[in-house]
This record gives sequence, structure tokens and C-alpha cells, in this order.
Amino acid sequence: MNNDSSAAVVADALRGELHRFSPGEKLPSSRALVDRFGVSPVTVSRALAGLAAEGLVVTRPGAGTFRAAAREPKGPAADTSWQQVALTAEDPDAAPRVVDAAPVIACLAPAPDGVIAFHSGYLHPSLRPEQALGGALARAARRPGAWDRPPVEGLAALRSWFARETGVGPAQVLVTAGGQAALATALHALAPPGGAVLVESPTYPGALAAARAAGLRPVPVPVDGEGVRPDLLADAFAASGARAFLCQPLFHNPTAVVLSDARRRQVREIAHAAGAFVIEDDFARRLGHGGPLPPPMVADDPYGAVVHVASLTKPTSPSLRIGALVARGPVLERLRAIQVVDSFFVPRPLQEATLELVGAPAWPRHLRAVAAGLRERRDAMIAALREHLPALAPAATPQGGYHLWLPLPDGTDETALTAAALRRGLAVAAGRPYFPAEAPAPFVRVTFADTSGAEEVTEGVRRLAAALGDCR
Repeated sequence: MNNDSSAAVVADALRGELHRFSPGEKLPSSRALVDRFGVSPVTVSRALAGLAAEGLVVTRPGAGTFRAAAREPKGPAADTSWQQVALTAEDPDAAPRVVDAAPVIACLAPAPDGVIAFHSGYLHPSLRPEQALGGALARAARRPGAWDRPPVEGLAALRSWFARETGVGPAQVLVTAGGQAALATALHALAPPGGAVLVESPTYPGALAAARAAGLRPVPVPVDGEGVRPDLLADAFAASGARAFLCQPLFHNPTAVVLSDARRRQVREIAHAAGAFVIEDDFARRLGHGGPLPPPMVADDPYGAVVHVASLTKPTSPSLRIGALVARGPVLERLRAIQVVDSFFVPRPLQEATLELVGAPAWPRHLRAVAAGLRERRDAMIAALREHLPALAPAATPQGGYHLWLPLPDGTDETALTAAALRRGLAVAAGRPYFPAEAPAPFVRVTFADTSGAEEVTEGVRRLAAALGDCR
């Protein structure tokens, strides 16, 4: 049991016993709690700090910990019914301001105990560099000036690292608080409120939610086995007047398709001809399965049309919210201005810890381990599909990413399937939220990154097969 879970156990036990103490009465000493629970003083300290943050106890240095006084409600409950009117768009022609975050929250929610996580987009703890992250954070905290205010663009050394990784100059890099924040900034910067933004169809629900939160209207452009279709992209620019196209050229979510070399050039040319930007969401750059990768689109962009989004969250930990925006020309200043107004800057300790992580000898070893781990899980999932659900098995094996996009039998009710799967102990993502308009067919996205290994993946596919049987 790790320190965090041990502290939670201690806190839960004490929380259940607080009714035995009168307000202001002293709790047992930290030493007594250490002996009682058989944990370290640090664990007890964390548990008490958590209870203090909840307002249940008060800690007085040198005196001990005491039960807090009961808090009385302040005044009557507020009548918030007026907000339903205030939150409605005043302009009937304006884009709706209601944002449906349910698909994003569903992907972020941890699977309940006993449920296999085929819905998650983050690495299983066994694949995360947790020891390296802990060491990096500890070393970063000891750096001189670690808690000083950083430059608003990000630390120079971290900008240089992203620049080398992307194939641009450091002056073209802006450090962000993760990829999702970078996407939101780019969408605010590049498309006028109420306007259209072109998106791949299907695409990541978080991108659709970010676009709608920015007051934009997502316009779908279909994807096939080589990526977005250039002919339909040109038509969509002409019909919509959009000034931005959001795409994932590498291991596209959810299809895992890689945009072909020929189409990469066509996409840039089409966007340039339309006087528009391409937002390149390169979230999976460090999630390859061991083979060669094409360079980022921004690296060989002759027009400054590509705004590149990078992120270190996926190959590390959900809580390492560090990413970057890369752009050429005046648009970079607009991106910088929007980020400064929204959040000032990315916390310096997190930037310093990131530098420690990516500069350590363990970093390339970790990336190789991630590639091997994802490859093993991918192969297990495809093999299990071919055995238990051959009609759903993909024809092509993805060379990167963490997911498969499975077409379901005609007439399958995705909602019923996801519910049946959960009853069987499996969390999956229905395909409908990945489409910005009507879905052409039923799909399900299954992921293998947040699993313990091949055995759990195989069991998850068996449960999926059983759930499909329940829906027939």
C-alpha cells in the first residue's frame, strides 16, 4: 500500500470516530496514531492534514490536533433558479453556450474496483515513470529560484527542449499547462466566436467540447484509412468560411490512423489557400510502438499555417500537465496574450520537474518501456478480438497510440452495449460522442494503455464479447 492510500485509510478511520470527541477535544497524539495503525509519521501527518482541509480538525503546533467546532449553515439556501435565464444566450443566432462535458468526464473517471478500464486514455500505473517523476520533483524543489515567477512563455530550457523535439526554434515555443489547455488557447485565438472550426470526423470528444466552450461550431470532415480526406476538406473550407482545421495527424484518436505523407502536404496547401490555420494536435508523439515516426507537420510548414500542440501528459502521468504551443509569425503573440490573460503562466516547479525528468538518463529508457508495453497490450487485444470477436477485429495493426476503433454490427445500441459491458466488469467508450454530427454507424472505442498487461486485456475482450451477446 502506498503512502497516499495508507493516509486515506487512516483519515477514513478517524473521520468515522470524530463523533466520539466533543468540539475542541484533543485527539490521540501522532505517536499514538503511528503505533495504532502501524504506519509512518508522514502518513499520519498526511491523514491529519486532509481532515484539517475538510474543516473537521484543527492542528495547533506544539499542542496537538483537536476536533473542530461544528459549522452552522450561513443563512437560507440560495434560490438559483434565475440562473437558468441568465445562462441562456441572448442572441438567437449565437452558438449555444451549453457545453456537454459528459463524454470527457466519462473518459477521466477511474474504473470502479473490479472493472477493466478499456475507456481510459492514460497509462496504467505500471507503465508510468512514477519513481523518476518523484525524483524529478524532489530535485526541482531544491533548484535555486524554483518557486520564483517564471517567464510567461515558459522556462528557456524547457522551450529549447520542445523546440528540439519539434524541429523549430525556441522563440516559436510557448509552454502550456498540458495539451487540453493548449487546444483551448489555440481555438480561442484562431476562430472568431460563433464561427466554424473544421474537425475530423470522428474526433476526440475533448476537442469538440473545447470548441463548443469557445463558442465555435464544429464542422465535420470525414476520415478514412489515410487520414482526413483532402477533397472534402477543401469543400468544407469553402462552404463554412472556417479559419481553422483541428486535426490529429499521428495515431488519430479514435481511429489510430496516421495521415499519409501526400495528404500532409495537401492539408497544408488547402489550408493556406483558404487563408486558414491547421491546429496539429500531436498528443501521441511519444506513444509509438517502436517504429519510425513522421516529423511534426509544423517542422516543414513553409507558410506558418500550422499551430502545433505538444503534450507530455500521455507518456507520463495524468497529473504532469505540461505541453507546448508551437507557431510562427504574429499568431504566436496572440496565443501568448490569451494564455497570459487566462492563467498568467505555468507553475515554475512543474516546469523545473519536467526539465529534470526529460533530461535524466531514465527518460529514453522509459519511452522504450512504454513502446514495448503498449505493443504487448495491442497485440494481446488484436489476438483476443480475432478469437472472440473476429467480425470486429481491425484489418490493420496500429503502429502507435493506445486504442482501437471497432465498428459494431448494424443496429447495435451503443448505450445498451456500454451498460451491458459495465455490468460485465468492463468500461468502454461509445462511439457516438466522437462525431460532431450524426454518426454514420455504431462504433466503440477500446483502449489498452490503462491495463495491467496482456492477461487483463484478453479478459476484457472476453467481457466485451459477452456484453455484445447480452445486447442481441
